Amino acid sequence: MKPDTQTIADAEQDIPAVEDHGARNKLVIALLLVSAFVVILNETIMGVALPHLMADLNITASAAQWLTTAFMLTMAVVIPITGYLLQRLNTRPVFILAMSLFSAGTLISALAPGFAVLVLGRIVQASGTAIMMPLLMTTVMTLVPPESRGRTMGNISVVISVAPAIGPTISGLILSTLEWRWLFLLVLPIALSALALGTLRMRNVTTPTTAPIDILSIVLSAIGFGGFVYGLSGLGEAALHPPAVSPWFPLLTGAVVIAVFVLRQLRLQRQDRALLDLRTLTTKTFTISMVMMAILMMSMFGVFILLPIYLQNVLGLSTLQTGLLLLPGGLIMGLCAPRVGHLFDKYGPAPLIIPGAIMLSVVMGGLVFIQQDTPFWMLLIAHIVLSIGLALMFTPLFTVSLGSLPPNLYSHGSAMLGATQQVAGAAGTALFVAIMTLRAASLSASGASVAAATTGGIKAAFLCGMIISLGAIAAAFFIRKPEHGPDTARHH
Repeated sequence: MKPDTQTIADAEQDIPAVEDHGARNKLVIALLLVSAFVVILNETIMGVALPHLMADLNITASAAQWLTTAFMLTMAVVIPITGYLLQRLNTRPVFILAMSLFSAGTLISALAPGFAVLVLGRIVQASGTAIMMPLLMTTVMTLVPPESRGRTMGNISVVISVAPAIGPTISGLILSTLEWRWLFLLVLPIALSALALGTLRMRNVTTPTTAPIDILSIVLSAIGFGGFVYGLSGLGEAALHPPAVSPWFPLLTGAVVIAVFVLRQLRLQRQDRALLDLRTLTTKTFTISMVMMAILMMSMFGVFILLPIYLQNVLGLSTLQTGLLLLPGGLIMGLCAPRVGHLFDKYGPAPLIIPGAIMLSVVMGGLVFIQQDTPFWMLLIAHIVLSIGLALMFTPLFTVSLGSLPPNLYSHGSAMLGATQQVAGAAGTALFVAIMTLRAASLSASGASVAAATTGGIKAAFLCGMIISLGAIAAAFFIRKPEHGPDTARHH
């Protein structure tokens, strides 16, 4: 009798456990999606505000763009560490750490007395954002079965692509009536609410393991990526104000240190001690997807940084008008993402990625022909087409890249993908601004007006963007949907 009673008790205990497990997974993913949307929104919220900040803080365009570049660069440095955090810690403490850092950075930025402290606040914000992105991606890959990942990744695409896309719009709406500090003061209570809700409701869905961390790898990562992007950013500024140290020095130093970082990871991964396991690159689909994602991020952030400058400094639009002009594209991208995920599950990546890459290049090529009096409605159409093209690519790339890896490399794959996105975004921002500054300075020296020089500089930057975007078309033909192999049984 006793065994039967025990068996019945065990069975009764298992039934709610399964139900709670499914409900827990949905709750965790929902909390991560909402929180990630809030933190990632801040990547581009400063774009429309740059002209305001340049005047208010008396800084140049090349200096002002560091408010965006420093954010993305910090993420590129911190994201590799998240591979270690996700292996060593549970979901809940990692979430609390991410939202606490983001909230603290938001407060610092809101109270910043000057440019230096504002940059510091952005760096602290970025540290929290950097942890949130791989946490979201790795958790979804762990909990969602392969046959349903397209739809779930569509929701993630809304967060990762739409949040930055509507950042300029929200910024424009706020700056139309309030000063720049309100960009942070209005976000702070939302961030604190997400932190409080997550602290109360977040559940642990991973099993921590012993994962040693290599301090030297962290140092090499920070110096390498930091020096590389700092040098690239300094190229434009050097055209106007020759610095004491040539920007080529940190650029080349960064490249060398990155090479040393890669060699160290190759050595450490033999003992499963790598900060960033580069065995992910042995998967062809993942590598091609990562290259294509880098091209998209360079193009997207380049447009996000240059278009507001053109709209305000050349066409004379207000921050509110600029924000409203960029709003339809962001909303359309959000509406497309879930549908794209459904189409991916049904038809695979090729019918989505190839047209999307072509649309990206066509728009970048069209922007090369802007003039001082280009009608704003043409830019509206270009931005909408660009947004649709990006929506067609983001969801398939997220799904294909990580889905092609074995489950034990999910955390490293999401960390590497996130780091690549941020380095590419930072490099794209710095490169586009550098080209714009160099060309504008050349035209000004030839006697061109400020508006004409600015337009010429922006056209040169978009030409560079169009050339880069051609690589996305070539890569699109090599993207394949991964076979559902051993990882099919590894979801929870």
